[in-house]
Amino acid sequence: MTREEALNLLHSLTKSESLLRHMRSLELVMEAYAEKLGQDREKWGIAGLLHDADYEAWPDKHPEVIVAELQKRGEHEIAHAISAHYTRWNVPFTSLMDKALLACDELTGFIIACSQVRPDGIASLEPRSVIKKLKDKSFAAKVERDEVYKGAEMLGVNLEEHIRFIIDVLKKNRDELKL
Repeated sequence: MTREEALNLLHSLTKSESLLRHMRSLELVMEAYAEKLGQDREKWGIAGLLHDADYEAWPDKHPEVIVAELQKRGEHEIAHAISAHYTRWNVPFTSLMDKALLACDELTGFIIACSQVRPDGIASLEPRSVIKKLKDKSFAAKVERDEVYKGAEMLGVNLEEHIRFIIDVLKKNRDELKL
C-alpha cells in the first residue's frame, strides 16, 4: 500500500479534523522512529496514519473494520500492529512496529493535549511537564496511562527520552499540526 492509497482510505472513513490531526501526528512520529531504528519508514508511517481510521464511523467495531480492510489488501504486518495497539484484543506484540505503535499512540495524543494548555503551545514543552501531567489523572482522563508506560517499556526506551523524541518530532511539524 502506498501512502496515497492509505490517505484515500483514511479520508473515505474519517472526516473529523482532530482525529485526522491525531493520525497525521502519529504518522510523523512512527516515520521518525522507523528512521531511528532502521525500519521501513513508509510502512510504519502508514500504520500510524491508519491506526484509528475506522474509529469515527464505527467506534463500537474499532479497529475491526480497518484491520479487515488491510488484511483484504494484503497488508498483514500493518493490520497486526493495529490489532495489537487495541490492547483489549490481547493480540501479541510480535514486531518492533507493533510495540512502537502502542508506545507512541496514547503518548503522542497526550503530548498534544499538554501543548494545547500552554500559552506557547509545544514550543517550550519539556518531558518533565508531560510526566507531571501523566500523574494528574483528571488531565486528559481518557488517555490510558498504563499503555503509555507499557509501550515505552516494550519498546525498550526510557520514558523521559521517549517523550523528548516525540516532542521533537511534533515541534518540527508544529505549523502543519497547528501546535
